[in-house]
Amino acid sequence: MSGVSTHGGNRAVVAALLANSFIAATKFGAWALTRSASMLAEAVHSVADTGNQILLLVGGRSAAREASEEHPFGYGRARYINAFLVSIILFSLGGLFALYEALHKYEEVAAGHPNELLEGPWWWVPVVVLLAAIIAEGFSFRTAIRESLPHKGRQSWTRFIRTAKSPELPVILLEDFAALLGLVFALMGVGVTLLTHNGLWDVAGTALIGLLLIAVAVTLAVETRSLLLGEAARPESVDRIREALAGADGVGRVIHLKTLHLGPEEVLVAAKIAVEPTTSAQRVAEVIDTAELAIRTAEPQVTALYLEPDIDRGA
Repeated sequence: MSGVSTHGGNRAVVAALLANSFIAATKFGAWALTRSASMLAEAVHSVADTGNQILLLVGGRSAAREASEEHPFGYGRARYINAFLVSIILFSLGGLFALYEALHKYEEVAAGHPNELLEGPWWWVPVVVLLAAIIAEGFSFRTAIRESLPHKGRQSWTRFIRTAKSPELPVILLEDFAALLGLVFALMGVGVTLLTHNGLWDVAGTALIGLLLIAVAVTLAVETRSLLLGEAARPESVDRIREALAGADGVGRVIHLKTLHLGPEEVLVAAKIAVEPTTSAQRVAEVIDTAELAIRTAEPQVTALYLEPDIDRGA
């Protein structure tokens, strides 16, 4: 999954949290009045999103803890773990519930049960709620895009989501995009049901919401799984580290170099370097110190650094 600042990510998370908390309450109210399957699916979707944003904030707080004897490299991966939990919640509470509700509503329609959305006096409520929710989600999505732009650079949005080392903004971008598209599906289901008096459109809108959430959840799971397994630093960061090492006084060449993200803004570097032939341990120590300083200057995200010297015998 470009590093993303915690501050920018948190601002987008808080904006989404406030929007989804309000939207969830209004959707549940609309569902209570009309019993629309699309409204219930969207209400549960908003609850799932609200819980997800709380998880992201908790993950950020946990990741800020100081390293301990039991966790000497710190807690940076807490943000990855919580982002992975987001995908599970979105899949189960959001996607699977929506599909279950679509099946349940289909059975009711097939059995000829009366549709409260069509027969009740509150038929207009879901339309108003969905339109208001689209506006609220639009503001949240705009905040996520605005916070992401400085970190996205010239990358496509797809590549940004796939290569970002910080999970918060990609998660919020996908959640908000799915929320907007889900609202369109719900509005379609409710609107066409009201126009045609056919409850199957409400079922179709609910099913589309479920399939959409499952697709987003799987995408998030795949990307955060890669981060949990351990990803190398970005290619441009590796190039800076390699150039800093090669240019350090006393370093002949870099024999091999490995990097690993311990967290979104913490990188571990392990390298074997060839140093000039010498019998002085002090000189070897000076070369290593110089190389370490060069690396940390070139790439401030390096928080753990291990260099192994070897005699330069040529390539």
